[in-house]
Amino acid sequence: MTKTTDPITYQRRRLLVATLGVTALSTFGYLRYGSRQTESISTAGASTSRTDDADARHSQVAVTTKHAATHYNNAYEFGWNKTDPARHAASFHLRPWTVTFDGLVERPGTFDVDQLMGLPFSQLEERIYDFRCVEAWSMVIPYNGRPLAEILKSVQPLSSARYVAFTSLYRPEEMPGQASPFSTLEWPYVEALTIEEAMHPLTFATFGVYGDPELPQNGMPFRITVPWKYGFKSAKFITRISFTADRPPATWHQETPAEYGWYSNVYPDISHPRWSQASERRILGEGQIERIPTRPYNGYGEAVAHLYPGDPQQYW
Repeated sequence: MTKTTDPITYQRRRLLVATLGVTALSTFGYLRYGSRQTESISTAGASTSRTDDADARHSQVAVTTKHAATHYNNAYEFGWNKTDPARHAASFHLRPWTVTFDGLVERPGTFDVDQLMGLPFSQLEERIYDFRCVEAWSMVIPYNGRPLAEILKSVQPLSSARYVAFTSLYRPEEMPGQASPFSTLEWPYVEALTIEEAMHPLTFATFGVYGDPELPQNGMPFRITVPWKYGFKSAKFITRISFTADRPPATWHQETPAEYGWYSNVYPDISHPRWSQASERRILGEGQIERIPTRPYNGYGEAVAHLYPGDPQQYW
């Protein structure tokens, strides 16, 4: 049975947004909810009503089964077939795990992933997001975590920081896709967002799915989830977060820029060179697949469209 957070608990959790004490930033002690004041999520950059509307709309749809979402994955670190990530996950070590923050920040450092969570895993917020792959298939998945902005603000980005790069783990002895002579990707994997995208309240620091933190095939123990972009923009296995003034390279954009844009927002009117993005295969479970129309920004346009003024082609 799929677990979802009850609405009262969910609303209580999502109103707990960081007010960091600057005297304790050598550790992430003040990232624990119990030691902070509370304020509306609207302070993170979007109105509460827009975010609430998106949450309410997406909480009404059917959720993909856990088995489907954990056995049909793109995680090329483990291999190129959709079943490779689940097949190789059992031999992957989730701990110890640290994340380094560097670049244009006041408080660089390296922190344990459990410090970044700021709470016991069982008490983290759960959000149900639509996931849209660039390959024109989609799922509906419950993610466990906290707003990424809470974590990023704690290291105090400088005013000159305009972008955030996310570097994934390089461990070819446990990730056979990285060791494969047939892989054309340059490892480790790197993805990047503008700082406005990274700080947006919908962007989610994710430590588990379906209430389960032990799923490497889904990018654990630490990934981000950016629901209005194609799935490859949501970096997995993150070990480094860097703040930069210049736009960082991104792995798939470097590999094939004509097919994978740097922004890669979901735009149904902008086709991939090899297929249409106007519709998607919604995967709900074994044998439960339906064709549905794709929505601009994957249905989250009310909350994020203001980030992209002008012609959508420039944000592909």
